[in-house]
Amino acid sequence: MNIVIFGPPGAGKGTQSKFIVNKFKLHQLSTGDLLRNEIANKTNLGSKISSIINSGELVSDEIVGNLIEKFISNGLYKNKIIFDGYPRTLIQAKNLDFLLKKYDQKIDIVLKLSVSLNTVKKRILERQTQENRGDDNEEVAVKRFKTYENSSKDLLDYYERSDLLKVINGEAGISEISTEISDLIEGIKG
Repeated sequence: MNIVIFGPPGAGKGTQSKFIVNKFKLHQLSTGDLLRNEIANKTNLGSKISSIINSGELVSDEIVGNLIEKFISNGLYKNKIIFDGYPRTLIQAKNLDFLLKKYDQKIDIVLKLSVSLNTVKKRILERQTQENRGDDNEEVAVKRFKTYENSSKDLLDYYERSDLLKVINGEAGISEISTEISDLIEGIKG
């Protein structure tokens, strides 16, 4: 099965993705990891990506789409993917549907971790203390939360119309969230 997981920064996507990967033997597809791998492997595309990122620009949908297609087309991952942080726009969602169809796959469920801005602020500050991540501060957290809220509406509507969207209370404890996610996935696997 293929799963998409959504939520603003600090919602717990990474934590829950790891849980899903381990429990259901899936492969996590994080666009950030794909981009970093290209850069680390010093590929031609990697140097192009590096210069785009270093100039403060966003990597194009075309480049991200090509990396995702490479991942999806690998038989090792067929129907065993959790998409973490992708798609972020309606265009990306439609492109993902096209690519999955091309390789005889589909999205089985879309999980949205729903959390308030206050919870995000609190978690980001905790994460900043524990992991010392440079991108974790309250100002950045608020900006990223608002960007997520504004940009994800059309996307979530799209998945809701497809009857794939399941909203999870991201305010609950980690194990409660994991149990709810597990129950939803088990329900689909039937």
